[in-house]
Amino acid sequence: MSEKEAGRRTISLGFAAEKVPEGQHICYIYNDDTERLRVMAKYLESGALDGEKLLYLVDVMTPEEMLDCLEELGVDARAKGAGFNVAEAAPAYCPAGAFNADEMLDAIKTFYHRAVDEEGYAGARGSGEMSWCLVDGRADEASVMDYEARLNLLLAEHPYTACCQYDARRFDGELIMDVLSVHPVMIVRGQLVKNPYYVEPDIFLKEYRMRRKGREA
Repeated sequence: MSEKEAGRRTISLGFAAEKVPEGQHICYIYNDDTERLRVMAKYLESGALDGEKLLYLVDVMTPEEMLDCLEELGVDARAKGAGFNVAEAAPAYCPAGAFNADEMLDAIKTFYHRAVDEEGYAGARGSGEMSWCLVDGRADEASVMDYEARLNLLLAEHPYTACCQYDARRFDGELIMDVLSVHPVMIVRGQLVKNPYYVEPDIFLKEYRMRRKGREA
């Protein structure tokens, strides 16, 4: 446990037996929708039971369909009211029509501090389905990777617990490897594991930008 993690709440993620410090940046690369929904239901339910404010950004179905799925899996999100937010991913990530990493990082910081400092929640956690960024015109790959890398720096100071979901059937292998590089932990077969491919944000961004510059030369 790092020095920053030592002063944090220890939380359950629901799908794993061990507890972890809040503020995790989790990668979930999946190819099984049934397993994914079960894992997410446990992840969200454990946050609700722990008194956290929840944010789930859905892209592969409507918010109402997601709420129905959660209910079928034993999680009555509707009963939690304002403490359990399920919303469309694209408008949340791209409120002006195109993705801006700085704006999204500020939105997460604001969501966390409003929940904890103003509304009295014990903490905050969320998850976003990332397939929204595959639609032309919404985001370029560089802006998404910049956001994902810098999110680690934000969570080190503002311990919102985040889980980013990527469908392995829709994203290409090179982007998946970059995604792995910016998440310290990942979900594998329904368990949380330390990610051996993780690279510190500053190092990753330097290497990533050099790589892209080389392609454009």
